[in-house]
Amino acid sequence: MRTWFKIALRNLKKNRRRSLITLLAIALGFASVCLFGGFTQYMYDANQEAAIYGRALGHLTVFKQGFLEQGQLDPARYLLTTEEIESIRGICTANPQVVMVTPQLQISGLVSNGKISTIFIAHGLVPSSIDAFMNGMKLFKFLEFEGRKLEDDSPYGVAVAKGLAKLLGLKVGSNAVVLSTTVDGQTNALDMEVFQLLNVDTEFLNNKVMRVPLAFAQQLYDTRGADRMVVLLDRTENTEPVFKQLRTAMQELGLGVEIKTWKQLSQWYQKVRDMFDLIFLFLFVIVFVIVVMSVVNTMSMAVLERTREIGTLRALGLKRRGVLLMFGIESSFLGVFGCGVGLLLTFMVRAWVNFAQPTWTPPGISASVPLKIILLPSYMVSSGIALVALCVLASLLPALRGSRQNIVDALGHV
Repeated sequence: MRTWFKIALRNLKKNRRRSLITLLAIALGFASVCLFGGFTQYMYDANQEAAIYGRALGHLTVFKQGFLEQGQLDPARYLLTTEEIESIRGICTANPQVVMVTPQLQISGLVSNGKISTIFIAHGLVPSSIDAFMNGMKLFKFLEFEGRKLEDDSPYGVAVAKGLAKLLGLKVGSNAVVLSTTVDGQTNALDMEVFQLLNVDTEFLNNKVMRVPLAFAQQLYDTRGADRMVVLLDRTENTEPVFKQLRTAMQELGLGVEIKTWKQLSQWYQKVRDMFDLIFLFLFVIVFVIVVMSVVNTMSMAVLERTREIGTLRALGLKRRGVLLMFGIESSFLGVFGCGVGLLLTFMVRAWVNFAQPTWTPPGISASVPLKIILLPSYMVSSGIALVALCVLASLLPALRGSRQNIVDALGHV
């Protein structure tokens, strides 16, 4: 086998220019697949992070049974009572994988600066729980704010999205009034003070969203309940097993609740993942075609130029599978060397990205986010093996054609 390797390397050196062009095509294809795969993984992780921590969905969310279907029509009926909140908290905190469990209440209504009124959507949550969500944001930092933190002891201090604040002419320290209907259908109004101006990830919501203390939301809706309990876990990988454990425990206790995972609640994440999976498939098909055509062209020219060599080897007793093996080893070397150069290009581009730290603004996002590439060794190895296998398979057709030639005709080929 060592002799076969030497012959393959000599044949590649004999046609340096052609071999180099093919090698570069494979290298660029491999680097493109690895870099886009790394960017895709970054988008997966960033959107997962944005759903769990940025939108405060948590890993698991507990609702009253039927809330997602009928909660808007009859909010009082589908709110979790204080007794249910404590029961859910007790079950969740007993699980060692649970880091935090906290009640939340979504509210909506009108907000006014005294001259202009507009609609708002607010997320009511316990101020002391916000740090746990903020600390989970590693990739997207769009939740950074101007001003001071929300406080448990200051129920009227709220966070306003920068777009909404600009619309109403509000700044840190400004006062405004919110108006809404209670769970019983009565009109209620509260004064508020702007504690912070918040960056919101979604451009569409940047002029509508507020973040308020849970006590503020409960007072505006005239209730002591919450519409959900959000559960944060120590690791995202534990979501499914903990989901099953908590669901079983709550069913045994007879609580009329339902549990949803962050994936079930974040349709945006699944849509983004499906989109990038499709784009990656399209890119891989393009790389596949380029690599196959390059190798087929190189091997076809090699077979044509070495027809007499093939005839001589066949006359000396080399079988057809020997010819196939010879060209297969040559193409595998092209694939391995090409992937090696492509790997070097991948590391160089990633090093430049880490050094330059470029930013970009995704569609529908209101703030610039950093561009990063997350390299996965297992993914790179599987991509490299796939490309080398493609190179070998692409060489079989011209090699098979050369091995089937008549020995006498091959020896007399000009």
